[in-house]
Amino acid sequence: MKVVDSAALLVRSVPYGESDLVATFFTETEGRVGAVLRGARRSTKRFGGTLEPIHELVVRLEDRGRELCVLKEARIARPRQGIVSSLAAMEGAGRALRWVRHLCPNRTPEPRVWHGLRDLLDALDASREGAGVGVLLVTFGLRLLAETGYALDFERCARCGKLCPPGRPAFVDAASGGLVCMNCGGARRTMGGELRAIAARLSNPRSTGTDASELAAVTDAHASELLLIIEEAMAAHTDFAG
Repeated sequence: MKVVDSAALLVRSVPYGESDLVATFFTETEGRVGAVLRGARRSTKRFGGTLEPIHELVVRLEDRGRELCVLKEARIARPRQGIVSSLAAMEGAGRALRWVRHLCPNRTPEPRVWHGLRDLLDALDASREGAGVGVLLVTFGLRLLAETGYALDFERCARCGKLCPPGRPAFVDAASGGLVCMNCGGARRTMGGELRAIAARLSNPRSTGTDASELAAVTDAHASELLLIIEEAMAAHTDFAG
């Protein structure tokens, strides 16, 4: 039997049987892991009210080689009360957690995704009244797609590799992996040159963060359009349904 001690985030919990819960955690060391919580519905004292999304947990899991581990202990290591007090931040955090649940494979460590998600939640926790939620989500979503093998290319045709000149509008098909040139059939959706440039910068994995000038360049309309493209890509490759 393997014992796992790890930082974790709760991404889902559902009732199981008469008194148990089945939880899905995204852990720092093991990636996405499912676990059964014995007696969690029968007694609120079982885990002391620690099993809430958004707050960073430390969990102890028993892995007996079955589909589900068994949760033995859990405690809150990093509360994020700033998120809890903002509806916009709560919705943004919940959206990011759903993305991770659908895109990250089971029991596969994803350290870059873990640190990116932690940074996103910390940024949402520190934001005033949920300011900047859209661009923070877009940045995380684009890089999550890249880390899980579904990167979107906003500079070249995803089919033939032809470079699209900077500043030009272009067709984009999220299911195909980004831009699609006219010679390759185009697509129903188009992106303006400014939006393409923003998307390319935000999806750049070499960038460690988003500075104030980057935030200022992304309007709510930009963020909304890019979030649609991101979630179209997720739906095309996984069971994510928005």
